[in-house]
Amino acid sequence: MKRILITGKNSYIGTSLADWLAKWPEAYAAECVSLRDPAWRDLDFGAYDAVVHFAGLKAVGESTQMPLKYYRNNVCGSINLFTAMADAGCKRMVFSSSATVYGENNKAPFKEGDSLSATNTYGMTKLVIERILQDTAASDKDWSVALLRYFNPIGAHPSGLLGEDPQGVPNNLAPYIAQVAAGKLDYLRVFGDDYATKDGTGVRDYLHVVDLALGHLKALEYVMANQGAQAINLGTGTGYSVLEVIRAFEEACGKRIKYEIQGRRPGDVAESYADTAKAEALLGWKAGRSLGDMCGDMWRYASKFA
Repeated sequence: MKRILITGKNSYIGTSLADWLAKWPEAYAAECVSLRDPAWRDLDFGAYDAVVHFAGLKAVGESTQMPLKYYRNNVCGSINLFTAMADAGCKRMVFSSSATVYGENNKAPFKEGDSLSATNTYGMTKLVIERILQDTAASDKDWSVALLRYFNPIGAHPSGLLGEDPQGVPNNLAPYIAQVAAGKLDYLRVFGDDYATKDGTGVRDYLHVVDLALGHLKALEYVMANQGAQAINLGTGTGYSVLEVIRAFEEACGKRIKYEIQGRRPGDVAESYADTAKAEALLGWKAGRSLGDMCGDMWRYASKFA
């Protein structure tokens, strides 16, 4: 049985991955740990076959206001983790990166070989960590790293038992819509309707969290059998506007979603969606769930708290 350590205890994606690991035919055993708990330093990393690294702060707006907090938590925390892994000879890593590393100078669909930059501190921390892992793998052939650049995960476990329920006003679109539908918030703020897109609102590649968890499983299989570092997009390859997501969620929940147009947020780009050819070729992975599936599963979870 393969033993997998998941950093980012109780994280949205991490809990979904742990659930699917338990069902996977390859027989994985997962343990989740918080890097904010000093006890993680006492772990025997030599007892694990691989690490899936989710831990990190992720609010784009907050990152631009509190950069030192983000660099200290995301970058310094990652360096401490990688050092502990290297010292114990645990050198297989699946890293939770982000499409934010493509910045604003590329044209969608984004390809892994596109130029990299960041429009906010959160994105820069992902870019720096990617580089650290690439340099580490280049210096030591025993390392095997998958840098998963995923786009916009939404949805919930089909059972309705696992999902995303952030405290306060959410930073991401889907949980924000869900909280409006559930009556927790009065209306949705739509940041910008003057982008050069199909309806003026931002376009993103929304990916069901279950498909994303399965992508991580495929990445684990890959790092078990290969060496070096590979950047891989995880997305559907289709871009949906904010207004299209609102309409899909209205259909899923049977309610009208009230929204208000506001100014653009700093650091947001007009369009972001993936070229998924490398994930299909390298991992044998392709997203299979529709936007309707994503919204339906998310409402099934969110309605429990309405």
